[in-house]
Amino acid sequence: MGQQVTHPDFTGQVVFIGIDVGNRNWDVELIVNDMFCRRSTFTPDPEKLVGYLHRHFPGARYYSVYEAGYCGFWIHERLVALGVENIVINPADVPTSDKERVHKNNRVDAGKLAWNLARGALRGIYVPERPLLEDRSLVRLRMMVVQKQTRCKNQIKAMLAYYGYRVPDGQCEHYWSRAYIHWIESLKLAQHTGQQTLRMLLDELMFLRAQILELTRRIRALSREQHYQGNVQLLCGVSGIGLITSMVLLTELVDIRRFRTPDQLASFVGLIPGEHSTGEETHETGLTHRRNPFLRHLMIEAAWVAIRTDPALMLAFTMLSRRMKKTEAIVRIARKLINRIRYVLKTGEAYVPSMVSNRG
Repeated sequence: MGQQVTHPDFTGQVVFIGIDVGNRNWDVELIVNDMFCRRSTFTPDPEKLVGYLHRHFPGARYYSVYEAGYCGFWIHERLVALGVENIVINPADVPTSDKERVHKNNRVDAGKLAWNLARGALRGIYVPERPLLEDRSLVRLRMMVVQKQTRCKNQIKAMLAYYGYRVPDGQCEHYWSRAYIHWIESLKLAQHTGQQTLRMLLDELMFLRAQILELTRRIRALSREQHYQGNVQLLCGVSGIGLITSMVLLTELVDIRRFRTPDQLASFVGLIPGEHSTGEETHETGLTHRRNPFLRHLMIEAAWVAIRTDPALMLAFTMLSRRMKKTEAIVRIARKLINRIRYVLKTGEAYVPSMVSNRG
């Protein structure tokens, strides 16, 4: 008689998969029936991972998780397309023991993800669709180029101060006008090396300004597309919000309905205070470090503009400034402003400024 060959059947069972993603390989830990099953290393290829699962755990349901990071969401898209129920999580949301903090490596991270997924202790973040992610990349690029321009301007100002050049009367360095740049170009340094350094910094500044202009044109064209046009018009009606800020908000928030409460939206932006409580004592620790890095500072900047044009916000800011620093008061105005943004996006109604703030 020939030897009987049995094939494994995992129908009705669930395989939990923790993936620690990397450039060269993925560390993966598998758990079945609340028991450690297998630990493996794979090349960064979802097809190979899913093929392995089908060979060794046929018929099972596959649940996987990995941490959001530089790799983005392409892994999530591929895994879902291959039939894996995947979530992406914020690394800060993974429960971690002191031992796991001390002995941290890729294998430990993969195991930690798998076990917490099996216990139902993980909640996935919102994953936008690919077209919206690519629109977001364009808008974020402009913000990053603006930051580079600011750094370049600071380098030029630092060089001028270092060699004792002062801005003449009638010139304003704040706006970097054409006349101010011409004045910098006319300066004669003692050595050709210094002259070359200044020239290269100015060339970089001109290049960055041209990039910002081109990116602004492209974002303006994007804002006219059907998907954005209506919401851009609504947002531009809110005090302090312009076209670029509107596009940043729409590409970062994506769908305002995913924030069920104003507090959830404020938490996502990063406009809530941290708190440290012991017994009956409660201390606020300032703005939480957890935030959307592109939205929080933008909303605070928008709030400074809004208080100059909106009577209700100016009144609120004046009253808040009597009992706290202005830098703290403006954060609360930004919170009111984000509530107005939520209102117009959810209702589709244009915002009408009034003397009494009833939506913040």
